[in-house]
Amino acid sequence: MKKYGFSYRRQREETLADKLNAHLESELDCGMSEEELFSFAEFDPENAERGGYSNYSYWGSTLRAFFQNKSAVFFLILMVTVLAFTFVQPYLPGQMDPLEIHTNEWGLPLNNVPPGTDGFILGTNSIGQDLWSRIWSGTRTSLFIGFSVALVEAVVGILVGVLWGYVRKLDFLFTELYNVLDNIPQTLLLILISYVLKPGVSTIIFALCLTGWLGMARFIRNQIIIIRDRDYNLASRCLGVSTGRIIFKNLLPYLVSVITMRMALAIPSAIGNEVFVTYIGIGLPLDTPSLGNLINTGRSLMTMAPLRYQLYFPVIVLAVITVSFYIIGNAFADAADPKNHVK
Repeated sequence: MKKYGFSYRRQREETLADKLNAHLESELDCGMSEEELFSFAEFDPENAERGGYSNYSYWGSTLRAFFQNKSAVFFLILMVTVLAFTFVQPYLPGQMDPLEIHTNEWGLPLNNVPPGTDGFILGTNSIGQDLWSRIWSGTRTSLFIGFSVALVEAVVGILVGVLWGYVRKLDFLFTELYNVLDNIPQTLLLILISYVLKPGVSTIIFALCLTGWLGMARFIRNQIIIIRDRDYNLASRCLGVSTGRIIFKNLLPYLVSVITMRMALAIPSAIGNEVFVTYIGIGLPLDTPSLGNLINTGRSLMTMAPLRYQLYFPVIVLAVITVSFYIIGNAFADAADPKNHVK
């Protein structure tokens, strides 16, 4: 059977060769010489550059894919508007001090004033402070905490995760460090730090950053292990490329989409942790406006229907920030994935 198949292929090759020779002979019979039939193409540098040019841009393609997602664009506009207004609000005319206690002509505090009464847009709290100013001041505080914690988590988590996944000699060290720190309950750690250090914004940031980078480091390490032994990385090592160059040129660009998503989710997560620790009474002091303090104060008024607005307004702001970051982060991560750029 094998012999028959070999002879059949041999016969087909001979038939094709005969047809090619017959075609060449017919061309030569037409009076054309071999020099006319076969000639070298002239080299044109301009045409060569034009043929090798591509207008593909990674970030340009990423932005085009992102802006095609209408829901993500809507939440991006909403998020930018909230962030811009949060930092511009104190400089607008007619704004009140979030710590000032407002009183009437008899010196009594204007406590629990309903929204839209006596010039108070969102009313006042139980001691006569303007709720509108306190909400935006608290949003600034919570956003500062969220961005600070997310930045530390990104820098430390990415650095440790890349070294943990790529440098095999460090695998044991980082694995044991992760096992020790990950088994410490974060809530217990926050409580201990809050009792040892003076309550404040810096204490909250320090407490959240102590173990917050573990999740990012573990995630990056797993992604690095998947791609570290691929052909282009092996070729780079064989050519003597330094470890740092391989990390920054070969590994991290491949992880742009997942890193972006993790960072976008780290910001609302940090804000949520601040709200939680303040909710259980170990967060920021009461004289520091934050979304956690406002929600904790509004929670105690849930049984009184006319005063529930003191809980609703900060919860709405927190929900807008959290949902916006989540949707924007996921949409940008999908847009940054190179596999989605191929048409």
